Amino acid sequence: MARRSKVTSIDIAHRAGVSQATVSRVLSGSPLVNADTRKRVEAAVRELNYKVDRHASSLRTQSSRTLALLLFEDPTPDDSHINPFFLSMLGSITRACARAGYDLLVSFQQLSDDWHADYEDTMKADGLILLGYGDYLAYRGKLEALVEQGTRFVRWGAVLPGQPGVSIGCDNHHGGQLVGEHLASLGRRRIAFLGDASSHYPEFFDRYRGCDAALAKRGLAMDAGLQVDAVSSEEAGHAAARTLLARGLPFDAVFAASDLIAIGALRALAEAGQDVPGRIAVAGFDDIPMARFAQPALTTVYQDTSRAGTLLVESLLAQIRGEAVESTTLPATLVVRRSSGAD
Repeated sequence: MARRSKVTSIDIAHRAGVSQATVSRVLSGSPLVNADTRKRVEAAVRELNYKVDRHASSLRTQSSRTLALLLFEDPTPDDSHINPFFLSMLGSITRACARAGYDLLVSFQQLSDDWHADYEDTMKADGLILLGYGDYLAYRGKLEALVEQGTRFVRWGAVLPGQPGVSIGCDNHHGGQLVGEHLASLGRRRIAFLGDASSHYPEFFDRYRGCDAALAKRGLAMDAGLQVDAVSSEEAGHAAARTLLARGLPFDAVFAASDLIAIGALRALAEAGQDVPGRIAVAGFDDIPMARFAQPALTTVYQDTSRAGTLLVESLLAQIRGEAVESTTLPATLVVRRSSGAD
């Protein structure tokens, strides 16, 4: 006989035609729910024979002294599915939690899962730290659900106007400007961009626009024909560079939206017999450890992952204490290496 799946507050919300947050308010006895809505929810509870998880309920009102870090899958050449950019941030998050006397629960998630709803039902931690998410427009709805149900969370990502919740992010626009200024100062005029340049990937888009702004000061501009979409992986960077070469358009520099994309592009350019940095300069973004060991060593933009990890924890703990918290943008720093052809 198949085991019957556990009824959750999502099921109750669907049956009653209300939001999950409304179900939570009814179950906690909140006076903010009107009588008719309360009756519908209570009827759904009886019909589905829903049992309140008292352990979860207690965690909603008491501190567990635990924070949950949700890592979302990324395409990687190994089985980790963790962008190496986040590994150093993970270390600083762990240390910051230890200093504050908190445990850290690390969970690997797939964006296809209903993680935003599951968290409300289990409540194993006092708040969430979110790393990695892919398409922001697809992800935003789940952030809005977290806000609606009162979950305390902070994420690493672009700081955007009107965004749900609190973000800690890098000044991607300025980072892109630094790359554009550097490449233009070396006489590069036709700069290709590998990475999505749209609101679906706002961090990449800001990097693209920053580079374009730097070129505009010199009477130049990015060419849409030299932009190729790519997610943050070596294989995507390799494929994007091959696509760029196949277009047959002249270019003398490549600005990759991440180091992983740049490293994949370096491989594709080498396979095609292109001289880097002689004929084509290459720059990335992130300054992951392998950037300095690329052939040639990669010019890139450094993001302070140590400071970022500390701020993620501090911002979340401030929310837990009931304090007002603002999103924070961290500075970007250009790191010049051999791949751009600078002396």
